[in-house]
Amino acid sequence: MNENDIKRVSRLTAIVTQLQTKRLLTATQLSEKFSVSVRTIYRDIKALEQAGIPILTEDGRGYSLMEGYRIPPITFTENEANALITAEQLVLKNRDSSLIKEYSEAINKIKAVLLYSTKEKADLLSKRIAVSPAIPNTNTSGSLTLIQNALTAFKVLNIVYHSEEKEEKTTRNIEPFALYYNLQESWTLIAYCRLRKDYRMFRLSRISKIEPLDLSFTPHKLTLKEYLDSKEKNFQHP
Repeated sequence: MNENDIKRVSRLTAIVTQLQTKRLLTATQLSEKFSVSVRTIYRDIKALEQAGIPILTEDGRGYSLMEGYRIPPITFTENEANALITAEQLVLKNRDSSLIKEYSEAINKIKAVLLYSTKEKADLLSKRIAVSPAIPNTNTSGSLTLIQNALTAFKVLNIVYHSEEKEEKTTRNIEPFALYYNLQESWTLIAYCRLRKDYRMFRLSRISKIEPLDLSFTPHKLTLKEYLDSKEKNFQHP
C-alpha cells in the first residue's frame, strides 16, 4: 500500500466519522474539510457505499448515515487521549454535578478502548495534572445535563428562579437557547423567558427547581454570537 492509498483509507474512515457526528454534510463541506475536490468526495462516497456503509443521499442537501448505524470504537492517538485526560481534570472541578457524572462515565468508556501502552501513559498523565485550588471544588448546580437535553430537543422548561438583583422568587416557562460559563458565576443559561417576553440569563445556582414540559418551541433564529455581541459583555440577568 503506497502513501496515496494510506491517505485515502484514512480519509474514508474520517468521512464516516464525520457523518456519524453530524446529521447532514454536503460534498462541498467534506471537500473543504479534507482539502480534496468535490469529485474525489463523490468517489469516496461511492467506495464507502460499495463497502456496505449505509450512507443516505438527500438530493440538494447532502449525505447522512442510516439512523442507528455506528462504526466500531475508534482507536485514539496518544495526543487525543492526553487532551481528553487534561479536560477530565478541568471537568472534575466543574460546579455542576450532572456534568461531572456524565463526563466521568464517558471518559471511562473511552479509556476502555485505549491501547494498553496509551492507557498506561494516560494514567500517568492523570496523576501529574493538578488544577489550582483557587478554583472552588463545590457543586452549585445539578441540572446542566437536563438543560442540554431540553436545549437540543427544543423543549420548554419550567423553573423556579431566585433573582439576585430584585431578591424575588418567580416561576417561569423558558425556552433554553444557549449556555455560558465563567469561573466567577459558573454556568449560566441564556433562554427566552415567556414571562418577561425577552431573552434573559439565568444562573444555574439560582434555579431551585427545574422540570421539562411536554411543550416544544420553534428553534431560535438568533445566533449565540449575535446575542453576545448585542450585549457587549453587559449581560442582562432576570
